[in-house]
Amino acid sequence: MSQTMQTRYLMAALVALTYLVFCVMTFLRHRRAQQLQQVEWGTVQATGPQTVLVVFASQTGTAEQLAWQTAQSLRSGGLVVRVLPAGQLTDADLQATRLALFVASTTGEGDAPDDASALARQLGSSDSAALPDLRFGVLALGDRSYQQYCAFGHALHAWLCRRHAQPLFDAIEVDNGDEGALRHWQHQLGVLSGHSDEADWSAPAYGRWRLADRRVLNPGSQGDPVFHLSLTPLDLPSPEWQAGDIAEIGPQNSVAAVDAFLDAIGRQGQSLRAALATRLLPHEAGQLAAVRSLPDPELLAALPALPHRAYSIASLPADGALELMVRLMHLPDGRAGLGSGWLGLHAQPGQEIALRVRSNRSFHGPGDDRPLILIGNGTGLAGLRAHLRERVAAGQRRNWLLFGERSRQYDFFHQQELQDWQAQGWLQRLDLAFSRDQPERIYVQHKLREAADVLRQWVQEGASLYVCGSLQGMAGGVALALQEILGEHVLQALAEEGRYRRDVY
Repeated sequence: MSQTMQTRYLMAALVALTYLVFCVMTFLRHRRAQQLQQVEWGTVQATGPQTVLVVFASQTGTAEQLAWQTAQSLRSGGLVVRVLPAGQLTDADLQATRLALFVASTTGEGDAPDDASALARQLGSSDSAALPDLRFGVLALGDRSYQQYCAFGHALHAWLCRRHAQPLFDAIEVDNGDEGALRHWQHQLGVLSGHSDEADWSAPAYGRWRLADRRVLNPGSQGDPVFHLSLTPLDLPSPEWQAGDIAEIGPQNSVAAVDAFLDAIGRQGQSLRAALATRLLPHEAGQLAAVRSLPDPELLAALPALPHRAYSIASLPADGALELMVRLMHLPDGRAGLGSGWLGLHAQPGQEIALRVRSNRSFHGPGDDRPLILIGNGTGLAGLRAHLRERVAAGQRRNWLLFGERSRQYDFFHQQELQDWQAQGWLQRLDLAFSRDQPERIYVQHKLREAADVLRQWVQEGASLYVCGSLQGMAGGVALALQEILGEHVLQALAEEGRYRRDVY
């Protein structure tokens, strides 16, 4: 062999060895970082009913990474978290906790990741113990180009339902790392932890919209005001959407809040004021002291961007505007909520609004003329209203709405429109539950039970059920009523067929 060839082989071997060492070191650093993170969080040994169990089934590492991000979000809200690979999950773990979140990848045509093969074999079992005290959520990762899209995540969701565990929301599908779906998951984490100010894992690519109109839907109500907002796009072509889709809003701090922060740190400057409008501003004395002496660039770098706020879209593109229904929320200290305060109080008509439309396939309409039963409360009417408009436009009359709020006199949102649809035959049935109009509280789940025979008949005729509204209270009460009326197995079958869908928050 020539000297030249020997040199080439030697160089190739050195390159291969260098790459191998690099891979090993990278793996070791990654594993060491996880171990340190586990020790810091106390997640390795943390057990008990109050511990949130985060389980990942990962083939390439994406699900594992998202599981750790999930744990970090929950821990920011003060929750105790235990992170566990699916291969180490035992039935005792599920029995011991009250809240479990699963991040589950699907490989190939519907297969489970290798590390979840033992769990996958359990999914077909019919003799597993019931889990009536377990609430759960599933983040299903997949690739829509495969026929069995997110199949393992959905199989896991169905298995837990068959064991009488209670789903917090429908499985959230993530197509090839779709950032919008991940923000939806992060939103649900904020609801669970009560910590909704964490910066987005990925910031939405907002478009420019104009606040064209805002009016209060419930003047005189004892509840917080609900605003109906109309927004029109400033960028062309106008984005398309369909019933069930979501508007992600980029909120801003009020001018008064920015000025108060600048006064607290002894700073001025118009350019700084504009940048601070989209930053999360500290309020506590210790936090203010920590940033007071920072130069402007470092100050802005130290303040995270405001997280988005998501709202169901209440209109269709053919209506000429993107419409929302937003209830004014309040923080524990009395300040207006971040998104509702911006849209309802601080933004002025004509002002530019940062907005991104996000597809929400899991809440799109049936796509045919089957009967449709819509159930919701409060501002959940927004998503249901869009579905009704879509059905009316398509000439589909087999529609039934069950809606609940506080008072018929003040809180019957879009009353004239709904009653007109009923009179014209677009709403074959309209059941209303106004909880404060009589001594005993009446909610939509009570109306469902009163109409149990009719509900069963509609379902036998092929009806789909769509639920939109608050996760706390309404969603659980409606789920329990539907189980009583239809039977748990029937309701689970409807969910697996895509005929029982929920958009709850």
